[in-house]
Amino acid sequence: MRRLGLRTRVTAAFAVGALLLAASMALVSYELTRRSLIDERERTALRAAYFDATVVRAGLDTDTPDVVEVLRSLDTGGSRRPVLHLDGEWYARTADPGTTTAIPADLRQVVAAGKPAVQRVRVNGQTALVVGVPLSATATYFEVNSLLELEQTFRVLALALTTVAIMVAGSGAALGWYATRHGLRPLTAVADAAEKIAAGDFTARLDPATDPDLTRLSSSFNQMVDRLAHRIERDRRFAADVSHELRSPLQTLAAAASVLARRRQHQDERTALAAGLVADEIDRFQRLVNDLIDLARSDQPADRTSVDVAALARDACHTLDLPGSIVHLASATPATWRVDRRRLAQVLANLLDNAVTYGGGPTSVVLSHDGSAGVIEVDDGGPGVPVEDREVIFERFVRGRAAHTRGAGDGTGLGLALIAQHAAAHGGHITVTDRPGGGARFRITLMDCLT
Repeated sequence: MRRLGLRTRVTAAFAVGALLLAASMALVSYELTRRSLIDERERTALRAAYFDATVVRAGLDTDTPDVVEVLRSLDTGGSRRPVLHLDGEWYARTADPGTTTAIPADLRQVVAAGKPAVQRVRVNGQTALVVGVPLSATATYFEVNSLLELEQTFRVLALALTTVAIMVAGSGAALGWYATRHGLRPLTAVADAAEKIAAGDFTARLDPATDPDLTRLSSSFNQMVDRLAHRIERDRRFAADVSHELRSPLQTLAAAASVLARRRQHQDERTALAAGLVADEIDRFQRLVNDLIDLARSDQPADRTSVDVAALARDACHTLDLPGSIVHLASATPATWRVDRRRLAQVLANLLDNAVTYGGGPTSVVLSHDGSAGVIEVDDGGPGVPVEDREVIFERFVRGRAAHTRGAGDGTGLGLALIAQHAAAHGGHITVTDRPGGGARFRITLMDCLT
């Protein structure tokens, strides 16, 4: 399973924490409010029952008491129902058998023993509070108090507290999202700067004044980039200086080798063979030095100008004695792109030379676009590139398994690496896949070429 991101996890933690806190507070508030209301209702019911019991006792002290009339004289409202147990008989204001049956037997016994008592019961599916008050040895008075209104209050309170808990949880999630968004902003800046540096832009830096708490991180990151850029620049200059220093003796050796080659007919067979080998190796050494110089320059940003890429591709084909008809411009693709002319000319030359040397010759060069990006696809008719070699062939001096697989040329091992560097200088990349029908297809993407 895919692991959740940091922002999602922090937001979820805020939401769950807020929900747990709100739920705990809601439960505590509900329980405290419930107990307070029930206690207050019981006290009110007790006071009312004692008052009504006093009225009933006074009404029964006459010679010929009218029990029903006495009960009807009580002001009990609609929530209290009075019941009198006198001389073994039950009396109520209405003929409702459920009222007398709602009084538990143990409560009757306690009240009949001369002790007032209170008990909550269920009457017709509703909660009621029964209060019993002893009047005399033969008379006990009960009041059944309906708690329906109180239960409705509890339901409304529970709904309100649940709504508040959900709103607090949502607020916690929003707060977590906001906090992570601003908290991760410095990390986002670090990631953006790292991406620019990986793409070759060593001018990317972090602003130490953005967040005082991250000043040390920003300063350390900038120092690391400075040292890395200095080291890369030092290595690049070293390679360029060495290459330049090698040019002069190589030119001298090349001149001497050409003299030996021109006098080959005056030499014996072994000497002529040795002279030819020396001339070939010097020529290869010169190409290696030139590639090293170009590679040292490839870290610099691309100098973009308007270039007719189709004409540039045809010129590259003519240089290698290839027909210009293999160059195709896709429909709706302009011929003029904003690219570095020198770099793109070398990209096309190296790709075509690679196809001639290792791929049995190029079959087509297709120029197309993907949005604002320019796309160049070079197909060849060779054996293709094995899947395990499709990434390593773009590294420097890789001529092992890949070179033996695609042929036995005398290349320097820097051609495809230069192409990759030039593509990166344009913000793009190069890939290789199988061509439909056999062979290899090299695809170069150059970003922001069509504007």
